[in-house]
Amino acid sequence: MAKDKVMYVCDHCGLESAKWIGKCPSCGQWNTFKEFRVAPATPKPTRSAGTVDGKAPASSPIPLSQINAAEEPRIDMLDEELNRVLGGGLVPGSLVLLGGEPGIGKSTLVLQTILRLTDKKVLYISGEESARQLKLRADRLKTHHQTPPVREGSGLPTAIDQSEAERGEGLLVACDTSLENIFKHIEAEQPDLVVIDSIQTIATEAIDSSPGSLSQIRECAAALLKYAKGGGPSIILIGHITKEGTLAGPKVLEHIVDTVLQFEGDQHYLYRILRSQKNRFGSTSELGIYEMRQDGLRAVQNPSELLLTDNQDGLSGIAIAAAIEGVRPFLIETQALVSTAAYGTAQRSANGFDYRRLNMLLAVLEKRVGFKLAQKDVFLNIAGGLRVTDPAIDLSVIAAILSSNVDTAIDSNVCLCGEVGLSGEIRPVSRIEQRIAEAQKLGFQRMLIPAANLKSINPHNYDIEVTPCRRVEDAFRALFG
Repeated sequence: MAKDKVMYVCDHCGLESAKWIGKCPSCGQWNTFKEFRVAPATPKPTRSAGTVDGKAPASSPIPLSQINAAEEPRIDMLDEELNRVLGGGLVPGSLVLLGGEPGIGKSTLVLQTILRLTDKKVLYISGEESARQLKLRADRLKTHHQTPPVREGSGLPTAIDQSEAERGEGLLVACDTSLENIFKHIEAEQPDLVVIDSIQTIATEAIDSSPGSLSQIRECAAALLKYAKGGGPSIILIGHITKEGTLAGPKVLEHIVDTVLQFEGDQHYLYRILRSQKNRFGSTSELGIYEMRQDGLRAVQNPSELLLTDNQDGLSGIAIAAAIEGVRPFLIETQALVSTAAYGTAQRSANGFDYRRLNMLLAVLEKRVGFKLAQKDVFLNIAGGLRVTDPAIDLSVIAAILSSNVDTAIDSNVCLCGEVGLSGEIRPVSRIEQRIAEAQKLGFQRMLIPAANLKSINPHNYDIEVTPCRRVEDAFRALFG
């Protein structure tokens, strides 16, 4: 009997190796190679040239010009935020991976979404919760339809459905962790959508290892992808992430699926952000924002109104920035606190902002503007628990720091946007028209923008006063006189 083959896979980049390596030669990470066993392949009969097992090939190459490029109709998830991140809806036959920390709301987001799909037949495979627990969770979610008690069967999927007129085929629940049984359920029910919660609990009999191991996750995901691409239903996989913030399992899992969605947020805050890290059928620059409530997740249509507070009048260290995340403009509150270093060594802390970029901006303030902050503690926070990567908030960051340093409040009717360069110049930003329109919609009276952006817009088209600034000193003069 052939023995299992031992392989080592880097869980950071997915590189395979026949032996264990301390440092990955591909990504440079240390101690990332994990061992897993590969079952020996079943011997196959000898094939003649041009045939597969004595038969003609299933498909042959065809010219690119003869391929039908018509877009297939997408599945409307009845959730504007989720549809936006997916690129307009769920593509039939696609494999989507939804990752996030435990307890962040992944199962809640998926369950409340599929409960709205009254015209689709959905099969929910639960490897972590029982059917009764899912029923209790569904009862807490306020959907457009009521959910009756679960009818439990013996080994077969359980239906969570309303009357046939309201729910159509209904929502089917199967509590199973065997990949072979899951395929049997799919063949028997023929659903339009399959949800697997979670991929770490699924195991196949072809691999002799425990569920959640690298080999099990990899083989199960590959088998599900092959099934979906062979004319099967769309499949949504729910996966957990590690302490480092990456998806549990080998990195190759992200290479297998069509779309990787990251559901993130701080459990101490109300807001959750849905990002697209990979999308073969849409843009990865989209972003969805949700508010966690007792009755489920609520899509936030206008995040600017929720991220801004109304009581910042007269408070120093607060500046409003016009940011862009994905293609959505919104205004965020930048908070800074500057104080004398208590222990001789100055501290630097940034929450929701790149720590290294904060140090760069502090160096620009000291070198180009002349503010000595080397002996002072600087703490920066992006209100609402968001993490923003848009460089256009640089101007609001240094404005909030200076406001706290001199203990002078910035007018609450002023917002800012602009990237700060190493020489102290304010560089132009993208989509300036959307930023100005968002500030105008929320009632701001004045906005500081890079002077280079003034060439592409007409300030007279807006009801908000637009003040161009070329250098950091110009912005400080406009704010503090």
